[in-house]
Amino acid sequence: MVTQAVKALSAEEITELCLRHTLYDWSVQSGLKPMAVASAKGVHFTTVEGQRFLDFNSQLMCVNAGHGDPRIVDAIKRQAEQLPYVSPFMATEVRARLGAKLAELLPGDIDKVFFTLGGAEANENAIKIARVVTGRQKILARYRSYHGSTAGAIAATGDPRRWPNEPAAPGVVHVLDPYHGIQRGWDTVEQSLADLEETIQLEGPDTIAAFILEPIPGTNGILVPPDGYLQGVRAICDRHGILMICDEVMTGFGRTGRWFAVDHWGVVPDMITMAKGLTSSYVPLGAVGLRPSVYSYFDDHVFYGGLTYNSHPLACAAALGTIQAYEEDDMVGNSRRMGQALARIHRRLRDRHPSVGAARSIGLFGCLELVRDRQTLEPMAPFNGTSPEMKAIAAALLEAGMYTFTRWNTVMTNPPLCITEAELEEGYEILDSALEIADRALRD
Repeated sequence: MVTQAVKALSAEEITELCLRHTLYDWSVQSGLKPMAVASAKGVHFTTVEGQRFLDFNSQLMCVNAGHGDPRIVDAIKRQAEQLPYVSPFMATEVRARLGAKLAELLPGDIDKVFFTLGGAEANENAIKIARVVTGRQKILARYRSYHGSTAGAIAATGDPRRWPNEPAAPGVVHVLDPYHGIQRGWDTVEQSLADLEETIQLEGPDTIAAFILEPIPGTNGILVPPDGYLQGVRAICDRHGILMICDEVMTGFGRTGRWFAVDHWGVVPDMITMAKGLTSSYVPLGAVGLRPSVYSYFDDHVFYGGLTYNSHPLACAAALGTIQAYEEDDMVGNSRRMGQALARIHRRLRDRHPSVGAARSIGLFGCLELVRDRQTLEPMAPFNGTSPEMKAIAAALLEAGMYTFTRWNTVMTNPPLCITEAELEEGYEILDSALEIADRALRD
């Protein structure tokens, strides 16, 4: 048999074919020009044309271990050679080992998981489980939140990505967050919890199955809650028999400097959802972690849920390889240490640039919130909108070799957990230069 060499596609050909034959997420398709990426290593990736970028957002806040880690790649290869797929009704060594390892890492007495393909499906199943176990139908969720784009997850989502998907799945009640935008700022813990308690009373405590929340909302602005808030939510849920679901799809696996964000406050939710950093996104995998008080219901009741790719061997292997990388290189500790360096960089940028109205971070989970006026704190772009300045900043960052996420008036700073202080300084230099564009908007 003669094997013919396949000619590599040019960047232009790759982009053209992708646009012609695939639909891109969250985008008007006309006018798109996606970057054609060829390879990645550590905290950088390289385009087909050879341009190298500092990945300051870990793609979608998910490549926590960095790109191209051989421990993860080798784990996937070994599993593919041995057993690439088997029905989820069967047992495999890789599934057994991953379940046991997660039981070690997850908060409190959470020691059983239901595997999914990603974060949205994890949240879907957590909501389903909460309704079945409690016999109640309503779900509380916060406005400044994102839980995924599937039917139940987008209904729970509070931010504007929900709007075009309405009318959404019924039974979700949204509540206000402690944070009300840069101009209004933060409520006190007491006020936030009083508002939550009032909503519960008005809706009827006995009708509410669960409260799903990101411990630290991500794409809505890295909103680190004040101490006492999550503990207060836990107490309110306990008082009313409401299950607490913590969506740690983005914050889990070291992003905040602890294995899970709730660990900062010593809170154990009834269910915890995860994905992204679980495999460093090398292979799709999500999971719902459950406490015995929840999963024991299914000891004598059927769990009416399932997925063809539940506990997929390749994904489980990728997760074990990822956790190995985290542990061997102390990436969770590095996130904590480099998080202090990132916070110092944030302070330097805020001191140098009057357009930086706020800088928030915990571990390597951070953002800069840009304003037009330090006194009035008018955002550099409106809620659910953009502005010429924010577009120019995004373009300048790319031109200088940094890839990150800009949304509304925020610039995200979420690099891989393997980043060094020198690489953080590389990011500082690029951000420092790009923020001159925002400063000029204040002076004009």
